[in-house]
Amino acid sequence: LQRTDGVAHSQAVNDLIQQTLPQMMAFNQSNVFFTGVSGGSLMLSGFFMPAHMQNFAGNGVLLNCGGLEPQVNVQDPAAIANTRIHFQSTKQELSNLQQSIPAAIKAYEQIGTSGGLNAQALNAKQTVNNSPNGGHCAFDEQGFVSGIQLIADNYATIMQGGTGDVNGIGNVLTGVAGNENLQFTGSSRRRDEIIG
Repeated sequence: LQRTDGVAHSQAVNDLIQQTLPQMMAFNQSNVFFTGVSGGSLMLSGFFMPAHMQNFAGNGVLLNCGGLEPQVNVQDPAAIANTRIHFQSTKQELSNLQQSIPAAIKAYEQIGTSGGLNAQALNAKQTVNNSPNGGHCAFDEQGFVSGIQLIADNYATIMQGGTGDVNGIGNVLTGVAGNENLQFTGSSRRRDEIIG
């Protein structure tokens, strides 16, 4: 799960949003939400969030089928504590991710509690679900692309104040406190076949 260019890639995302996009379009820079899929979730959780989330404090990150503990120093723990984070996985996640996603959940939970969040506030900010009985990113239990599309279609429902009810999955907004140790039933593919 090495992200050898994680620092450079996270800096590029930060610079794109902070410097380049404002020259090209008008948007509310205090209302920027993020999502990553597989390797993108590794980059976001391992590098971007700890290094740059203070530039987007109070927004949110949806981490699909991937997660890493911070791989760089956390610049602003309070910004992380104030960020809406959802971890979405499946029962048959890739074996390496079955280790790293729970570790990421625990790490971000610790950042949140260190930032002053009690269990109730933490569970409102940080949620997790791995109930779909599918393989890597197959949230619809059918396939990689269609599974990702299902979550993308329900982004607002999950991240922006919706009910959290996703068709075919049910409610995905389970608070992380007490739910860090996800239960997996197998692994459908080898890591080197899929993570980019």
